[in-house]
Amino acid sequence: MDYIKNFFLSRFKIFALVSVSMLFSIVLLMIRMKLTHSFFYLFLVWNLFLAIIPFAMTTYLVSLPKLNKFVLAFWFSVWLLFLPNAPYIVTDLLHLKISITHVLWLDVLVILNFALSGLLLFYLSINDMKTILLTFLSKRKANYIETIIIFLSAFGIYLGRFLRYNSWEILSNPQYLLADIGNMVLTPFAYQDAWLFTIIFGTFLWIGNFTWNTLKFKA
Repeated sequence: MDYIKNFFLSRFKIFALVSVSMLFSIVLLMIRMKLTHSFFYLFLVWNLFLAIIPFAMTTYLVSLPKLNKFVLAFWFSVWLLFLPNAPYIVTDLLHLKISITHVLWLDVLVILNFALSGLLLFYLSINDMKTILLTFLSKRKANYIETIIIFLSAFGIYLGRFLRYNSWEILSNPQYLLADIGNMVLTPFAYQDAWLFTIIFGTFLWIGNFTWNTLKFKA
């Protein structure tokens, strides 16, 4: 019990930062709904909920005093499926093209704040997973895996945004998902948009992660 108490106390600032960021996002959305009498952006709340899942998983895993390799392998696989949901919110900025003109500035703030909350959860979760991996792997290998995870997340975002797949379809609709992924891997030149998005968005996420780690160690 004391271990759990000390764990939450040690992460109080992180939980407070995440809570404030999400709360402000919801407040902005409520203001937007009040002014426009529209519930259009309410889906952002669901997207933010999905973004919390990978962070909740790694928070749980980090809290465990000991972790079995096989247990970690299972949770790592599940976590990797849900991780793209966190930075996915950045692509919701595409909805600004149908925004009502007189509240465009507010729409920018609403989506941007939800997106920043998603990115915050993304980087915190990756940092936690890397901490866990360092108990089993060398720092060099953990860094390689971290980079691969980031670009896999970008690829997952492409699957979700443009092909409209979600995390559960690896179980509910695996044949179509795996067929599409197989086609993209085997015939990459036929899917140049997919790989261009993955490389550019993955680089964007990698730079953000590098900046996050640099600022974290300077703080």
